Amino acid sequence: MTGLLAGCSGWLGGNEAPPLPGERISVLALQSTVQPDLELSDQRVILPEPEPMVDWPQNGGIPSHALHHVGLDNDVLKQDWSVGIGDGSMDDNLLLNQAIIARGVIFTIDASAEVRAFAATSGKRIWSLELTPEDEEDSTLLGGGLAYEQGIVYATTGFAEVVAIDAPSATVLWRTQVSAPMRSAPTVRGGRVFVITVDNQTIALNAMTGETLWNHRGASEGASFIGGASPAVDQGVVISAYSTGEMYALRVENGQVIWSDALAGAGRTDAVSAIADIRGLPVIDDDLVIATSNAGLTVAIDLRTGYRVWELEAGGIQSPWVAGDYVYLLTNTNDLIALRRKTGQVKWVTVLPRFVDPEDQEEPIVWTGPVLVGDRLIVGNEQGEVMTVSPYSGDILGKDEVSGPITLPPSVAGDSLYFLTADADLIAYR
Repeated sequence: MTGLLAGCSGWLGGNEAPPLPGERISVLALQSTVQPDLELSDQRVILPEPEPMVDWPQNGGIPSHALHHVGLDNDVLKQDWSVGIGDGSMDDNLLLNQAIIARGVIFTIDASAEVRAFAATSGKRIWSLELTPEDEEDSTLLGGGLAYEQGIVYATTGFAEVVAIDAPSATVLWRTQVSAPMRSAPTVRGGRVFVITVDNQTIALNAMTGETLWNHRGASEGASFIGGASPAVDQGVVISAYSTGEMYALRVENGQVIWSDALAGAGRTDAVSAIADIRGLPVIDDDLVIATSNAGLTVAIDLRTGYRVWELEAGGIQSPWVAGDYVYLLTNTNDLIALRRKTGQVKWVTVLPRFVDPEDQEEPIVWTGPVLVGDRLIVGNEQGEVMTVSPYSGDILGKDEVSGPITLPPSVAGDSLYFLTADADLIAYR
């Protein structure tokens, strides 16, 4: 197996043999309804220059979730350290959100609502803080996430609390009870904390006091996936995505609805694909909002007017990644696709492995990602495999394994890539 994150051949499979000439067509591609657009066959994929991330302070990196092309200081990465962050995913409690990084410190929340801080250079634990309320008897937590702004860590929990923690001292600054538990991480911008509850409410809090500023309520939904999408915030607009497949553009200052849309796919007959849940993070990229739903629909919507610029009948529960003129998307059928940002036309399709046993089509493989780092798209799966794919052609460049199931995209900061496994191992590559 070619070294992906370590090894003398260099990072990401540098010594693999060149692909055979001609168009690569997987034998499984016939099962996909997504096909490349012939109009784009002669067009080159040009990406913005990679820019290093000093910090990764929120789920999705920044409030807009539009990171484009993340750079790394090193081209060759090797595992530097690994540390346990507490309780991993179990039947009742789950790790649902990324680790965040700010000012040389990594902050995590485990499946039992314990927040920990680690030194990014060594993985040494700095402090830990248990967020379970004293009078809480229910051990079922299901989620929780973190965000950082101006020296404060904000945590959402399955106990229906938002908690502000002083990052240097681990002192709780305030705790606010909200109407329902939260499974997605908060988004923080401009002195406001934005959270989404499991009953499809968006709540804006004062970041310094925890006071509720406004709330917006969507429709309730009986069936959804565990987890949720953190709001996207930019240009005075909050994009809230709900488990019903509804998406709302709200004014930052008062929660007033600017526009709304519903990402429900047509002709979905089986029970799973009929769930319209928007699980992946919506992205605000300049004038467009890009989002995908489990019901098999990906859309680009004008940020100001709510007009659908384009739509594609393919979707999933992973976050789309926008980079320059292209959008990268991992669908529910394990198709990794590149789309034109302006038109939604498909440039290329790469089918990732779908089953551990492909001959009998048993043990489905669930992939997560992609993240675009240093001219490589990174995806991972629950078998602990990490794969890199060319953002230009869709060619698979390399594959490696980490020490546990990958259910979350990696966080990137400075010269390091951080994987948080479902077993609650935080692994640093640099």
